[in-house]
Amino acid sequence: MKDEFSRREMVKKLVASGSGIAFSPLLSFAYNTPKPMLLERKIPSSGEMLPVVGLGSWQQFDVGANAAERNPLKDVLTKMHELGGKMIDASPMYGRSEGTIGDLTDELKLNDKFFLATKVWITGKQQGMDQMNDSFRKMKRTKMDLMQVHNLQDWQTHLNTLKSWKEQGKVRYIGITHYTDSAHARLEEIVRSKAVDFVQFNYSIRSRNAEKSLLDAARDNNVAVIINEPFEQGALFRAIKGKELPEWASDYDIKSWAQFFLKYIISNKAVTCVIPGTSDVKHLVDNLSAGIGKLPDEAGRKKMISWIENI
Repeated sequence: MKDEFSRREMVKKLVASGSGIAFSPLLSFAYNTPKPMLLERKIPSSGEMLPVVGLGSWQQFDVGANAAERNPLKDVLTKMHELGGKMIDASPMYGRSEGTIGDLTDELKLNDKFFLATKVWITGKQQGMDQMNDSFRKMKRTKMDLMQVHNLQDWQTHLNTLKSWKEQGKVRYIGITHYTDSAHARLEEIVRSKAVDFVQFNYSIRSRNAEKSLLDAARDNNVAVIINEPFEQGALFRAIKGKELPEWASDYDIKSWAQFFLKYIISNKAVTCVIPGTSDVKHLVDNLSAGIGKLPDEAGRKKMISWIENI
């Protein structure tokens, strides 16, 4: 949770100085002003639209059953639905996250309103099927929106199962994931084989290996892209601690550092959705706000990179 704590300190300072997420367009909606529209992009294999900012659940949703731990997450899910967010990403690797998401979305009667994604993270065909069926149970679903092979583990075995499950209507989309640059070449091979609907990988304003060819490969082969590690586990917030946003950031409707980092990612048109994790409503609203307003053009992207590289 290092990223949440470092970000929380920064938000307090920004609000105190009269800048930052206090003026987020989506946050203003909480005070009964008109709700702006979140940018959506097509899932290439179907044409279905998906908001460009979603929600990750690693660490933040790995909580117990007590109200003190779950109520803040319930507030996050409620606000996310109110503001038009849809994608929630989980995994058996994330401890109790799948069960927490299932319980809370079911309790809120919002389970079918979200685009739920999870993963298979085990070796063996039967073991994979058993784990995925357990994920269905935990997430209160008879049909999963997206099932992904986590970190390439036994990916050929599981993709064969998932192709069959997709034909049966048990899953709507199938995908594959990883979180390190070293896996990008293999992900690209799979993307080019057109075996999946989605690919998920790491990408940020400082970690740009995916720009070499993986993002282009996904675009060219009609594969949707989910981005993880957008804040580099909080390292980006620590890197700019004490720094003010550059004045030109407002040219792209950027009002916080989170939006600065997320808009860089979203401005790559190959990206379908980015999934920053949070258990804080203000951070959720701030993140979603990156999906509205202007996005940097190529000149703006280069300016953003230059600024970050010179801090």
